[in-house]
Amino acid sequence: MRCRWFTQRLRTPSCAVTGLVAAVLAWSVSVKPGFAADNSPPGGFTALFNGKDLTGWKGLVGNPVTRAKMTAEELAKAQEEADRRMREHWSVVDGVLVFDGKGDNLCTQEDYGDFELWVDWKILPAGDSGIYLRGSPQVQIWDPGAHPEGSGGLYNNQKHPSKPLRCADRPIGEWNTFRIRMVGERVSVWLNGELVVDNVVMENYWERDKPIYPTGSIELQNHGNTLYFKNIYVKELSPDEKATP
Repeated sequence: MRCRWFTQRLRTPSCAVTGLVAAVLAWSVSVKPGFAADNSPPGGFTALFNGKDLTGWKGLVGNPVTRAKMTAEELAKAQEEADRRMREHWSVVDGVLVFDGKGDNLCTQEDYGDFELWVDWKILPAGDSGIYLRGSPQVQIWDPGAHPEGSGGLYNNQKHPSKPLRCADRPIGEWNTFRIRMVGERVSVWLNGELVVDNVVMENYWERDKPIYPTGSIELQNHGNTLYFKNIYVKELSPDEKATP
């Protein structure tokens, strides 16, 4: 579904309106069950962000290929510098993880293989970001005013679909919710309760001749603009859960 535009005092993409309607209609199935308050995970999930500080996160060092070439001493030194830079540009304000647009990606300290991830995000006009899975880009986040296809697509795919099935973004400045499932090399994405990526292979951006890495960190992407995140929850999937979307 392509977004059409209508003229208002503020030019708002129609996908934002339809996304809100769909979210209300799908509330009974899309609401995160048991989420009593911000940054409080439901049963079976772990909060990656505690709403207070950067515990559990680290700064970005290079990429999987360049890190693999480092000695333990080189990596430790680079990580120390990356963590210092992280603290300069990522902060917590009133329970929200805020990026000032001047640093690098924020990475989980732990690596993940097959998982389900929930994350709330918000951008400003012309905003651009993404969620890296297993250290690889990315589930796309951007302003649907400039990109009418909307957020949620696997932007860096070349052989497999890279665009979302529909635009489900809410108006700029409002919170959006991703539900992301990754099993093997395949990814499904729901945005505000709507399925926008359906079991698509995620390609290895760093090494195009290889499949996506079996494990890696989850990253919140820097793209030179202010970003907001909260309610970041992950669940590592059991064999039975992998078979049930």
